[in-house]
Amino acid sequence: MRALVWLVVLLVGSVLIYAEGGLPRLGDAHAPPARHVSPRYIERSHTETGTPNFVTAILADYRAYDTLGETTVIFTAGLACVLILRVQLQRPGRGRRP
Repeated sequence: MRALVWLVVLLVGSVLIYAEGGLPRLGDAHAPPARHVSPRYIERSHTETGTPNFVTAILADYRAYDTLGETTVIFTAGLACVLILRVQLQRPGRGRRP
């Protein structure tokens, strides 16, 4: 069983390393997001959203559902951690929380 886990980890790791070769370099001005998406956000965010800060316009207006989804995932993970730790503390033989 342990060998199978290591095999899966190595396989997934090697696929990720192989796929990394197809990504654009960090800060590449010729990457598709830098040529198409970023200029539109910079040029039109104030007129389309009325927000003077275009970072806020991107997070709150253009990508609001993504931001809401990410916040929901983080909240759910935090709640799961609290519930797991709470169950661990209430088991017999362990000290109860006051």
